[in-house]
Amino acid sequence: MRLISFRHAGATRIGAVVEGGIVDLTGRTAARWPSLRRAIAGKALGELATALKGASADLALGDVELQPVIPDPDKILCVGLNYASHVGEVGRQLPTVPSVFSRLHNTLVAHGGDIVRPRASIDFDFEGELAVIIGERCRHVPRASALSVVAGYTCFLDGSVRDFQKHSVTAGKNFPATGPLGPWLVTADVIPDPQRLELTTRLNGNVVQHDTTDHMIFDVATIIEYLSTVTWLEPGDVIATGTPDGVGLGRKPPLWMKTGDKVEVEISGIGKLNVNVVDE
Repeated sequence: MRLISFRHAGATRIGAVVEGGIVDLTGRTAARWPSLRRAIAGKALGELATALKGASADLALGDVELQPVIPDPDKILCVGLNYASHVGEVGRQLPTVPSVFSRLHNTLVAHGGDIVRPRASIDFDFEGELAVIIGERCRHVPRASALSVVAGYTCFLDGSVRDFQKHSVTAGKNFPATGPLGPWLVTADVIPDPQRLELTTRLNGNVVQHDTTDHMIFDVATIIEYLSTVTWLEPGDVIATGTPDGVGLGRKPPLWMKTGDKVEVEISGIGKLNVNVVDE
């Protein structure tokens, strides 16, 4: 399934993207699940799949206001320096354990929305990434069974304010509206192996990043094992798994995003996340 969060007629709803538009799953499940996060927590993905069987689109994509796939996650955890090619282009040493930072909820942006370059800096960089959505509350998950706690996958654009990041990773990664997430959640049954995906980032139609997820230093299962050692993972938590080389910082001269730019993150088996760059 391709599950989305959206607003229509003044209400927040969940749906599934099918040929021709959106099946309104809120209406087809008697509104038992007020959000996708709550549906995941309630282990309702099977119920949603049943409601989807044989259904035709109720709404056109253009008739709704899309939201970030999970608009209200308990946590947004991000792994930096997770592709050797990216580590090399930014002149860092290969990590021996995952390098983790977190993002705030107000950094999230929906598919088709605006990613905001802050007035404090023009050093605004792109990082296309695979994001993992956790499916159940868990702690101390062994790597061998880590994929069993995944609800699904989506695309993420880690907009980085590089000059602020030099003195504080938390600051450089947490300007409002700098973390697009979407366009939808593809359930884990559709993607049995997240290390067999192709990731491409485009800036104004030009390919700026291209790699495969098997080149991650720490694979998805290892990341989940590590993070679940540190803290409880909750249903709907977002884990961004790092970016490959090609970022603006690694170019000579640097290539920064600017107002009017169009950015696209495409991941095979998932789809395309598109956003527009605007100035604060």
